[in-house]
Amino acid sequence: MNFYIVDVFAVGKYTGNQLAVFTGDELAGLSDTDMQRIAKEINYSETTFITSTEMRDGGYDVRIFTPEQELPFAGHPTLGTAYVLQQEIIQKSVDTIILNLKIGQIPVTLDYSGESVEWLWMRQKTPTFGQGFSVNKIAPVLNLDVEEIDSRFPIEEVSTGVPFIIVPLNNLASVKKIKVNKDKYFELVSNTQAKAILVFCPETYYPENNLNVRMFADVMGVPEDPATGSANGCLAGYLVEYAYFGSGPIDLRVEQGYEIGRPSLLLLKAQKGQGGIEVNVGGKSIIIAKGEFV
Repeated sequence: MNFYIVDVFAVGKYTGNQLAVFTGDELAGLSDTDMQRIAKEINYSETTFITSTEMRDGGYDVRIFTPEQELPFAGHPTLGTAYVLQQEIIQKSVDTIILNLKIGQIPVTLDYSGESVEWLWMRQKTPTFGQGFSVNKIAPVLNLDVEEIDSRFPIEEVSTGVPFIIVPLNNLASVKKIKVNKDKYFELVSNTQAKAILVFCPETYYPENNLNVRMFADVMGVPEDPATGSANGCLAGYLVEYAYFGSGPIDLRVEQGYEIGRPSLLLLKAQKGQGGIEVNVGGKSIIIAKGEFV
């Protein structure tokens, strides 16, 4: 099998979120267990398998695995896999690449600078909103004081395919000091649909950015993720639903991963449409390695 290592939502080489992408005819002989074992061997937050380089229903069949489980959808694997398809399989400029995922078809739009891909954008499923949580329930999980959570906005489950608990914080100092209490975390997610937590605040490391974000998902084998497209899509829906920046559409730059040495940049666009909130998440991808899995 051929494989590619891609940095997604990168601000340069060796930044962003690492992704391994596998291609080749040999994938047809892999079982679910094989794919899971390979994802564990790679041990990135996600690994993807392009199970066919021939289009089906206009899209390419792709499966996504964390080190612990298969996912129906994830953000940076979607963008990174689309980039590998364009660069290595299609090998020509195309406006859109569709991935056939467990959740359904996800389109990725490519923006070019000359002949080079500058940005990749994915349209996520319409956000849905679920269970709410009290500050007294969430603060101990993050080892924060209740006053550090922004009480003007709810703590709530949001999903565009994979649910996340969205937690608004007041400032960057609180974001930086988070140390997840594993016992309380596992107790919390034992009774929730969402198994991952995204925290955000309006204070950033760089003034050109609008929000700082961290994401924790120990139950998926990802203690902290450097860049999470699916979670940020949920955040985009949340921001529009609760008019965090006032009513109207959003067009934001979000930084993530700085606290773990993998600086990342995600672009969020969202607005209310006739069918619900429309969410698009964008970023850059860089192929940094390729080889053969033996």
